[in-house]
Amino acid sequence: MRIALMVIRKILIVPYIFFRLWLESKRYNGDYTKGFERAKIIARHGIAAGNITLEVYGQENVPKEDGFIYYPNHQGLFDVLTFYVSSPKPFAVVIKKEAKDIILLKQALEATGSLAMDREDIRQSMQVINQVAKEVKEGRNYIIFAEGTRSRNGNKLLDFKGGSFKAAQKAKCPIVPCALIDSFVPFDENSIRKVVVKLIYLPPMLYKEYKDMKSNEIAEEVKRRIEETIEKYGSSN
Repeated sequence: MRIALMVIRKILIVPYIFFRLWLESKRYNGDYTKGFERAKIIARHGIAAGNITLEVYGQENVPKEDGFIYYPNHQGLFDVLTFYVSSPKPFAVVIKKEAKDIILLKQALEATGSLAMDREDIRQSMQVINQVAKEVKEGRNYIIFAEGTRSRNGNKLLDFKGGSFKAAQKAKCPIVPCALIDSFVPFDENSIRKVVVKLIYLPPMLYKEYKDMKSNEIAEEVKRRIEETIEKYGSSN
């Protein structure tokens, strides 16, 4: 119902903004900034039309220099929209292959040079991790959802997979934990009631802080920080 509301309220501009995003996806040449800006515009329109209030905290924690990875908890398709709207830096996304063909999301991913991962194919997964590490070293930013799939337990987290942090270890880059609260509500509830979603950018873990840790230890620490933040900020719905 909420997606339908978004489309109906923006029906006059949906074809135009979709066309511009599609055009950026076809023009993609390695520069993801234009695609990111197009995706940001669409996300802003969608959130404004969907009776959604996005509260963002901790943007000052986002590194000033490019070449870092956001590691948020994962609650659903709405998660990426919160980052498009609020991130002061452009980014690409590592997404599971099952979601790569969803309309609008597909075009946004293509326009930003994002990567799809086949979780059942270890070799392909490692190729993606290595590609992310290479690009982050070159100054690109990424989002990786370390749970591997969305949690279906509200604001409770699944275990974070250690392998997801190998890209950061290889790139020796800052890890930015991010806490999403109630991001599952907009698209999971068959409702158009007003809803508040929160996104908190936590202070980054620099390489010197985690360089002697194993990947599963990094995963546990990032998860712990996000869980503490979710408990602190709580739910508004």
